[in-house]
Amino acid sequence: MVSATFRFYEELNDFLPRARRKVEFTVPCAQAATTKHMIEALGVPHTEVEVILVNGESSGFERLLCDGDRVAVYPKFETFDVRPLLRVRAEPLRTVRFVADAHLGGLARLLRMAGFDTLYDNRIDDPTVAALSVDEGRVALTRDRELLKRRGITHGCYVRALKPAQQFAEVFQRLDLASSARPFTLCLACNAPLRPVAKSEVADQLPPSVRASQDEFLTCDCCHGVFWRGSHWRRMKALLESQGVTIS
Repeated sequence: MVSATFRFYEELNDFLPRARRKVEFTVPCAQAATTKHMIEALGVPHTEVEVILVNGESSGFERLLCDGDRVAVYPKFETFDVRPLLRVRAEPLRTVRFVADAHLGGLARLLRMAGFDTLYDNRIDDPTVAALSVDEGRVALTRDRELLKRRGITHGCYVRALKPAQQFAEVFQRLDLASSARPFTLCLACNAPLRPVAKSEVADQLPPSVRASQDEFLTCDCCHGVFWRGSHWRRMKALLESQGVTIS
């Protein structure tokens, strides 16, 4: 029987039983068990992992564990460059396109507000989320850790918060998205690009108060929605600025 000692760091401990959080613990491993197999058997989705050190050396998911190995497992380090250590993937997880599961519609709209291409449908199922993540290189956003364990998914983020604004802040901070944001460039409803439109072209769609007070508008060629800098825009602007996004 092979045994190995594990230590998980930072938010990865959220997936562990309380007795195993922030401490070393030794567990038996099957013969020919890989680091990925054991990490997921212990409850941590592999998509949450950025760096694995086995006996102090950077290793990949397919490393076969030997008796007495000491394994340190770290989450995503999006705020600094880990490429010299990275062996899990070819490059750090810094993808800025997303696919959200059926329970994260509010988060999807907020990410679109920030300019991040985010696929979402309230009827989307887990196999479709997984397929889109793999086929299109999208970060899978979910509150279902089992989804992130599906074979093939390499880019994923387990969302811990319950409310959309808190989820937005969590994802922004964990993935260091502020510098990549392009606010108000995508339609919140359908994820299509927005473009400027003359007031005269949309005047018949505007409430009287908006026609009187606003002169700059954006429209979506997909759903034909019209957007302007009203009270809803100001609330979204405040949320973005709270995450370090500069808006002119």
